[in-house]
Amino acid sequence: MPEKTKTLLLVMDVGNTNIVLGVYDGSTRLCDWRIRTERDATMDELGISIKNLFSIRDLELEQIGHMIISCVVPPMLYTLEEFGKRYFNLRPLFVGPGIKTGMQIFYDNPKEVGADRIVNAVAAYEKYRTNLIVVDFGTATTFDYISEKGDYMGGAIAPGILISCEALFQKASKLPRVEIFSKPKTVLTKDTISGMNVGIIYGYTGLVDGLVQRFIDAVPQRPKVIATGGLAPLIASESKTIEAVDPYLTLEGLRIIYERNRT
Repeated sequence: MPEKTKTLLLVMDVGNTNIVLGVYDGSTRLCDWRIRTERDATMDELGISIKNLFSIRDLELEQIGHMIISCVVPPMLYTLEEFGKRYFNLRPLFVGPGIKTGMQIFYDNPKEVGADRIVNAVAAYEKYRTNLIVVDFGTATTFDYISEKGDYMGGAIAPGILISCEALFQKASKLPRVEIFSKPKTVLTKDTISGMNVGIIYGYTGLVDGLVQRFIDAVPQRPKVIATGGLAPLIASESKTIEAVDPYLTLEGLRIIYERNRT
């Protein structure tokens, strides 16, 4: 671990379901965590959680000298800002209008694009330097297209896997709740839980491949297709269109955007 001076960067991606955070020393990711999003959490509850996570990795709050956050949960913005001030003596940099991303955003209203989608696009283009489709399996599943020039061109939004499952459990009262997804042994199942697994996994994979293929058909040059998010490995293993899974895409994007805004 580095010397305990105020030089490290804390990056946080605050989603509707999870908060993904990581600590960087320059371009090196030292550690990362995924915790549940609690919309009503106070700044002190956040502080206790982060301090406990840090202690496991022999880190101290005093080592954080820089902080950047992408957040799609507006009620948490004030709490996150006050958390940064109290626990790190920092005013966090938030990904939003006016921030330097190095990427042109071709959207009717750029303010409508989720911060996490822009962060993913920046990281993906920085890494691959070609036109891309980024599929992010979060609370919603987002599909974003980046041109060969590195411009954000737009995309699509579909209900996430867990949202879809929750609707199924709530509306079909005789179906049991499936907590763990596993690859079905056969598509022709003979029990209810296996049948639900087939519908969830293969059905959702079909949704992803169908949308991605429509993107591919709509652009002049075949793009590289990468996936990120908690359930990306599960769907990517069955997908015919996803070429790579990058679990740290959002964290890397936050680091890159912070570097572009240091001056």
